[in-house]
Amino acid sequence: MYCRWVEPHWEGKLSAPYVHIVFGARQVGKTTLLKSLLPGDATIVDLARPRERLQYLSDPDLLVRLCQGLPERTRPHTVFVDEAQSVPAVFDAIQYLYDADKNRFRFVVCGSSARKLRRSGANLLPGRSFLHRMFPLTLAERPAPQVLPDGFESILPFTLATTKASPAFPKADLLERLAWGELPGVVTAEEEHRSDLLATYAMVHLEEEMRREAMVRDWPAFVRFLRLAATESGQILNYSKISREAGITVPTVKSHYQLLEDMFLGFRVPGFSGSSRRTLLGTDRFFFFDLGIRHAAAGLESSPAAVSMQPGPLFEQWVGIELWKRLQYLGTGKLYYLRTKDGAEVDFILERDGALIPIEVKWTERPSLADARHLRTFMAEHPRVARRGFIVCRCHAPLALDERITAIPWWGL
Repeated sequence: MYCRWVEPHWEGKLSAPYVHIVFGARQVGKTTLLKSLLPGDATIVDLARPRERLQYLSDPDLLVRLCQGLPERTRPHTVFVDEAQSVPAVFDAIQYLYDADKNRFRFVVCGSSARKLRRSGANLLPGRSFLHRMFPLTLAERPAPQVLPDGFESILPFTLATTKASPAFPKADLLERLAWGELPGVVTAEEEHRSDLLATYAMVHLEEEMRREAMVRDWPAFVRFLRLAATESGQILNYSKISREAGITVPTVKSHYQLLEDMFLGFRVPGFSGSSRRTLLGTDRFFFFDLGIRHAAAGLESSPAAVSMQPGPLFEQWVGIELWKRLQYLGTGKLYYLRTKDGAEVDFILERDGALIPIEVKWTERPSLADARHLRTFMAEHPRVARRGFIVCRCHAPLALDERITAIPWWGL
């Protein structure tokens, strides 16, 4: 089995006497990893199975009876509930069992959507639970073919402890990542099957499961919205434009974007507001969580040849997604962008440990100081906290463009 960054963190925490709630989009590897970490005699309730889901929907108390029927013993019984969001009432059953005896059961609850839980006011067990998250593969988990020079330090350090029994995923170049994304099941499949897997994900999960989760009334309009939102991924949100082109109201557009976030299929990067410039744009940028899924949802071809026709915007999205995943895992820091009404922009601003790190993304192998003009302006405006800036590009080794700005290859991110 391939190594995941969260593996040693979960391995230590899952034994703690609390309810463990694991959230993440479908196919990021939650269930596979959890089953490898849980005891072999764990009791599994799989609510992704229609028959089992129907049983628990009609009788949520079934979980109480199932658990109470387990034999008494000195070590706790592990109970794993998969796709728990489909039956929100199971959280009440888990609370009842946990409060009755905190040491008899160890509950691990997995879900791929917070939509139904949020809308139904589901009990997420405050004071009784740990919340864990999982995302598509990071660069540490699926490394590049290139090797970094000794002593090189990443913009946002993020390392992975691999072993022979648990190695990193196969290495991949940049065009592969831009074309097929970073979902484990997709990137480990044969190349000729990857586009079909992504198309199936878009058709079955993005459409059918969203339809079930959100009870969308105007389904054709939602499909139009989904394609437009995917096409606009990485751009500043323009609700009015999407509203006109999809033929739905602005409030409905906002609700559909919230649905994507609730199902962990997208995230926002807010505009940076800590500048003295009065012409800043403050509207969020919205990103799909994975480039392969973005292409499939937009109805676009997924292949290295297709993305190489206009790779720059996709490269920028990949960098933003990679930084965002690391920040979510690390639990500290924020990600912003900066853009002014007169066109000046900084692609990403990383805020962490009291420092601001401006980052530009360029599809070039030969970066120059001219590519860093907006970085230099930003750093001049924030001299105390923005002491270093970076250009992420396709250069073959780190390059010092001046004493404070460094160009780094994408695989050194």
